[in-house]
Order: sequence, then structure tokens, then C-alpha cells
Amino acid sequence: MNVSHRTIRARRKRYLQLVLLASLAGGLIYAGFWWLHARHWVVTSNAFVSGNLIPVEADATGIVTQVLTEESRYVKKGELLVQLDRHRALTALNQSEGKLGQTTREIGALFATRRQMCQKLIARSASLSRVRHDVVRLRQAAPNGSVSEQALQNAEDEMAALDAQRLEAEAEFNAVEARVGGTTPKRHPDVETAKHNFIAAYLEYARQHVYAPASGYVAKRKVQVGNRVQPGDPLMTIIPLDHLWVEANLRETELMRVRPGQAAEIAVDLYGRHLTFHGTVEGLVPGTGSVFALLPPDNATGNFIHIVQRVPVRIALRADEILKNPVRPGLSTVTSIHVEESERPPGDSLVTVSSREYATDIFAGELTEAEKRAEKIIEDNLPFSSDFAEYRCHAGER
Repeated sequence: MNVSHRTIRARRKRYLQLVLLASLAGGLIYAGFWWLHARHWVVTSNAFVSGNLIPVEADATGIVTQVLTEESRYVKKGELLVQLDRHRALTALNQSEGKLGQTTREIGALFATRRQMCQKLIARSASLSRVRHDVVRLRQAAPNGSVSEQALQNAEDEMAALDAQRLEAEAEFNAVEARVGGTTPKRHPDVETAKHNFIAAYLEYARQHVYAPASGYVAKRKVQVGNRVQPGDPLMTIIPLDHLWVEANLRETELMRVRPGQAAEIAVDLYGRHLTFHGTVEGLVPGTGSVFALLPPDNATGNFIHIVQRVPVRIALRADEILKNPVRPGLSTVTSIHVEESERPPGDSLVTVSSREYATDIFAGELTEAEKRAEKIIEDNLPFSSDFAEYRCHAGER
């Protein structure tokens, strides 16, 4: 029994020594790995692929008559996606066109009335001037009896009547001048108001066709034929897959050495660890996730529990790599950032907005076309020359 007991004790001692040596060796290996490699990297699995999700929304009221695309389909910028019934919009457009023409004619007639009132005032002034000269001659001839007192009195009465008519004509002219003075038929406020009402109706008519604001893949199609949509109603989403990035949510204790410009390696769960994407830190979001939450925590009330916060870090992906191995927004990743020394400050940013989905020109020609059509309507409804900008009316002048 004593021999067996000593043997067990010796064997147990050897096992403990082996475990101790293995633990020591493991610790030394981990320490070496950390010193040579791990201390230069920040690794997180709380990182996801992100991208621009471009909403396509209705900008007019109408009933959907045709849907021309479907989810997962690639569409080009400017491609027709949804068509609304245009009958009501066309009716409103025609009404505004008629109103613009009517207003233009009314204002044109008002300018013609002003010219008529001017000619009337000139005629009254000329008649008054003629009679005034006659009165002067009669007054000079009256003392020597060349003309009768009755003739002089009649001339003076006629002069007074003509002066009153001239004042009446002047008042009528001033009333019209108050409505049209300082402008032209094309630029009269009433015409401008009718013109822009027509432009608004034209834009409403044009927006019955919904075009893709950018190139990308269609997702989250909600619109159906027969839906009655209003401005602002979401129809679908377009996602450009040629410009994506990773949003890595790092603990606040890991941010001290993270800087824009540092290299990163990303393993997307879709492809596994055997495929590595390469990226570059573009910037640190200026706030933790809790700050932007729908209901931010109020730590000034109730019991406080210290929770390590996470700060989103934006990491750009290389376009050639995601083109060769496509990824999608929302995919999980394991992201490693090489936190080597960087001269850039934490508040710096390498993010640019030069890619195609940051601007669209699909609406650029609508206003120009609307203004061109409005100007043609105005020209067609002016019955005579509309150049009245420098027109002035003075008695005795034409």
C-alpha cells in the first residue's frame, strides 16, 4: 500500500508539473503573440457592412398604373420605375395653361387701355391748349371792341370745360398707370403669378413618372398597381453596391489609438475567414450609439449602471475587391484595425461625397422645359408688341 501510494503521488506530481509547464508555455506564447502582433490591432465582431440606402418616394398625387421594376433588379439613373395616372394632372395643367393665357390677354388689354388713355389725355391737352390761345387773343381784342363780350365768355367757358375733361382723362390714365406702371405685360405680377401656377402644374404632371435618382439595385419595393400615393410616400429603395463601407462599433476603451488613415482587414461572414477585404479608417463618428438612439438614456435619474459605450468607426472598402466579391449592406464582419502610429488627429475625416449616388440630375430639365412652355403661352396670347417698359405719357407728347 505504501508503494502504491507513493507511486500515485509521484504520478500526480508529474501531471501537475506538466500542466504547470504547459500553462507557462501557453502564457509565454500568448505574451509573445500579443507583444509581436495583437497589441498592434483592435479587433471587433460588432461590425457590419453599410452603404447608401437611397429612398424612392412619390412627389405627386395619383394612382399607380404601372410598376416597371422589381426587387433585386439593377436600374440605371433616370430609368422609369413607376407610372401614375396622369389624367387629373393633365386636366390641372390645361386649366393653368388657359388661366395663364387669359391673364396675359387681360394684362395686354390693360396696357392697351393705358395707351388709349394716354392718347385721350394728349387730345384733351391739345384741345385745351388751342382754346387757351384763342382766349388770350380774344382778351387782347376785347378792349377795343373787335370781339364781343359773349364770344370771350363762350371761349372761357369752353376752356374751363376742356380743362375739366383733361383732368378727368389724367385721372383715368393714372388709375390704369397704377396697375401697369414700371412693368411690361410679360413681367406683370398677375402674369408672373399665373406663369408660376402653370409651372407648378407642369411639375405635378411631370412627377407622375417616377425615375431612379441613382443607379443601383432595387430593394424593399412597397408600391403596387392601384395604390393611391401622396407626396412623401415610400415606393422602394435603391442600393448602390459599388460604394460600401464597414461600420465597426468599438468600445470606448479601444479608441485611444484609432486614427483616420489606418489600415483595416475585414472578414465577412458570407465568405468566411479565408477571404480578407482590405479597408481604410475614414473617420470616427462624433458620438456614441446611445446619443443617437430613439430614446437616449437619462443617467441623471434612477439607478446608474456603468456600461461601456461603443463608438461607430467608418472603414472604407476597396471598390475593386467588392466588385470581385460582392457584399451587401447589413452583413456581419470581423474587423481588425492596425492601430499603428498615425499623424492624423482623431477628429480628421477622409470621407468624400464624390461618388455618383451623392447627386442626381434627373429633375434638372423639368423647370427649364416648364419655363419655355410658359413663355410660349405668353407670347401666343399677346395680341401686339409687348415692349412698354419705357413708355411714358405726357400732355403734348406722343
